[in-house]
Amino acid sequence: MMNLTAVDFTRVTLRDCFWAPRLETNRKVTLPIQYEHLQKTGRIAGIDPEYKPGDRTAHHIFWDSDVAKWMETAAYSLATHPDPQLEAQLEEVIAKFAKLQRSDGYINSWFTAVEPEKRWTNLRDCHELYCAGHLMEAAVAHFKATGKRHFLDMVCRYADYIDSVFGTEEGKLRGYPGHEEIELALVKLWKATGERRYLNLAKYFVDERGRQPHYYDVEARRRGEDPEKRGPGRYRQNQSHMPVREQTEAVGHAVRAMYLYCAMADVARETGDRSLVAACETLWEDVCLGHLYITGGIGQSGSNEGFTFRYDLPEETAYCETCAAIGLVLWNHRMLQLHGDARFADVMERGLFNGTISGVSLSGDRFFYVNPLASLGNHHRQEWFRCACCPGNISRLLASVGQFFYSESEESAWVHMYAEGEGRLRVGDREVTIRQQTKYPWDAHVRLELNLARPATFTLALRIPGWCRQASVTLNGTLVSMAGMMEKGYLKLNRQWQSGDTIELCLPMPVERVRANPAVRQANGKVAIQRGPVVYCLEEADNPVTPLSRIALPRSSALNARYDRDLLGGVVVITGEAEVIKADPSRKWLYDTRAPQTEPMRITAVPYAVWDNREPGQMLVWLREI
Repeated sequence: MMNLTAVDFTRVTLRDCFWAPRLETNRKVTLPIQYEHLQKTGRIAGIDPEYKPGDRTAHHIFWDSDVAKWMETAAYSLATHPDPQLEAQLEEVIAKFAKLQRSDGYINSWFTAVEPEKRWTNLRDCHELYCAGHLMEAAVAHFKATGKRHFLDMVCRYADYIDSVFGTEEGKLRGYPGHEEIELALVKLWKATGERRYLNLAKYFVDERGRQPHYYDVEARRRGEDPEKRGPGRYRQNQSHMPVREQTEAVGHAVRAMYLYCAMADVARETGDRSLVAACETLWEDVCLGHLYITGGIGQSGSNEGFTFRYDLPEETAYCETCAAIGLVLWNHRMLQLHGDARFADVMERGLFNGTISGVSLSGDRFFYVNPLASLGNHHRQEWFRCACCPGNISRLLASVGQFFYSESEESAWVHMYAEGEGRLRVGDREVTIRQQTKYPWDAHVRLELNLARPATFTLALRIPGWCRQASVTLNGTLVSMAGMMEKGYLKLNRQWQSGDTIELCLPMPVERVRANPAVRQANGKVAIQRGPVVYCLEEADNPVTPLSRIALPRSSALNARYDRDLLGGVVVITGEAEVIKADPSRKWLYDTRAPQTEPMRITAVPYAVWDNREPGQMLVWLREI
């Protein structure tokens, strides 16, 4: 294991044309409107232990997590943009949770006001530990942003109580969460506090999952239920069908799976457990080589909000929950720190530039829960959801997106992604600032300048994206021979660096047709358009043809890229000549033996991440190829 350390987002400044505008919208629009929705829907009022006791319709079992995600995002925002009003709102919500906390440390609004007698009686279906995890993440973020301990101390009391309830010791429950999340949160809590019991508890939850006798069977019988009625595969949905080290394929609910895999990577990193690393690698192969959409989305089916089977990648019915794509990014980021391997950064980048940020409108006030790869024009972002996990999740991701750009170690500085701005790294005892000048992902050129207090020898590792096959690099104006200097997708430059040294990357971004493995039956005979890390789609707004599937792209047709500063916040669009099957409205036939008539048409493709930001219409990622 390599054990890189990700550079915190507070040490990364983005001034680019892609991320910076979205971060500003997230801070100025998304964060305030989420607070408004939390107020309007009663989620914040519901924290009060006296809030309409017993009234199920006025409450929801995992509302606490929706509030906690907003709190975490607010803390991230305060870390980079002090705001007295936002801080006051956050402190008010923290005070409400302080009032809710029971004398034993327990914090959960549903099981305090609605069903207090059912605490810890149904870990399988209820979300007590899931909500606890999000509170822990929020408290750690608040502590790091403000230096104040009162929220952190609250969740530590809660974690201490949870530790007294669960474990292998005599008198404890040998349970674990039905919806994973607390495991990774406990690792964050241990790193913030140094209290190793929290890491041990995270390890316990990971290790205990799926062991026999199955805890969910045990607790079901305690409730008077017959667990056998749920069928033999009843625990695949929450990845508890077998111990995690024995799992070789991704199954069940995609978000739960991603949070579990994140926790496995975290525990492996902190304990040196190579068996968990090996399990993560096996699961990564299954997810990313058998279940991953070209947009970076995962979770094919809405019926289980998760995985079906390898190479099953439907388009219109693709579920691709925003939270699942975010979880995939978080997991690959963790795997990247363990291995220093660009294949993880490639997947992370694919998700970030496509299937995650599609989850929020350019205006910052509407959200996708589901991110299909084709639409008949009836799928649109919404202002809010009764199950509102996705808005808070995309908001906290954007607020901390700088964490994905750089890593550091004792002897190396790593650049994973490219954007105008700078990262402030520590390589051993040396401070190194890396400034980037680029219009990535719209432009292929990246200029990096290093600033150091004094000359220092270390390795600078620059990711050469997997989609780039003809990269070139110059160092202080001299062309660098990359032969023998590439390792796991990174160009390793080891030398004595001086302040002012410059590296220029050229990462050619031709417009490319991407084809799926022929085992993906839905994509046979089709192509998707990609340029650099950006996946494209056709929208009816630019291509007035219905259905869009009438359009076919000739293999010989040239595809051209141009930047349009006035379209969708400024994007590169792809244009080219295609063929469209002629419609004949005068004929009422359903089938015909005659070959269809076609005519040429010029198509325009826009980045998938920004679709459905204009007038409603159809959308398509995969095009028939002729």
